[in-house]
Amino acid sequence: MRITKLIIINLILLCFILIALFPFLWLVSTSLKGSEEIFQFPPKLLPEKLTFKNFIDVWQAIPFGKYYLNSFIVTLFIVIGNLFLGSITGFVLARLNFRFKKLLLFIVIVSIVIPQEMILIPLYLILLNLKLTDNLLGLILPSLVSGFSIFMMRQAFSSIPKEIEDSAIVDGCSLFVLYWKIMLPMTKPSLIALGLLVFIATWGDFLFPLIILRSQENYTLQVGLSYMTGTFVDNFRLIAAGSVLSMLPSILLTIFLSRYFEKGIFSGIK
Repeated sequence: MRITKLIIINLILLCFILIALFPFLWLVSTSLKGSEEIFQFPPKLLPEKLTFKNFIDVWQAIPFGKYYLNSFIVTLFIVIGNLFLGSITGFVLARLNFRFKKLLLFIVIVSIVIPQEMILIPLYLILLNLKLTDNLLGLILPSLVSGFSIFMMRQAFSSIPKEIEDSAIVDGCSLFVLYWKIMLPMTKPSLIALGLLVFIATWGDFLFPLIILRSQENYTLQVGLSYMTGTFVDNFRLIAAGSVLSMLPSILLTIFLSRYFEKGIFSGIK
């Protein structure tokens, strides 16, 4: 009876997984089809003849390499900024005692629940006055640290036993040495999980770059994809190929770092 119940639960979960994966599988299938198979009826999930020409065509049709480079530059700096600034601020909030600490932590938590759409207009006006619109720097600076990064690393540092900190201080460690050489390596799973989350969010961000960027040479990948959709409005196989190419970095990173992800997410929960 218990085995039967377990099998039923697994089958139900498998059905939900297939439902969730079906749009992605159909996208990949479309990107590998020839033009004659796109409007075939009845439609087939598996292409009769695989072709990778769609990926070559879409790469050559628009400056895909430039879009990729812009997204990589923006994402790299934002990930590094969140890892360093988020971790060092989280360390201060977790391990040090000072006035207004609870107030600062409250502000950090409030910043997490504020939707991005609410601050887009003020942020745009600030960047406009600083002459940072239509500039990759204008995308990087506002996102170098976030309340989520600070709170997540604060939870990770809070989970480290107090005895380790006391022993390091007795041995003569300064605060920065305590942070950099002792405690930061102990939060490796949280750092990897945070880096992955920030990478996926930044790489897939569309609304903020769309508002800030004007020149095509500065487009990030997601803004470039919207331009591509308008260019190839009737060519679904090229749109699908471009979408798959844009998703590859996030998919590969998630696959390679998945073993750290769950541990990092729950490491600060007591």
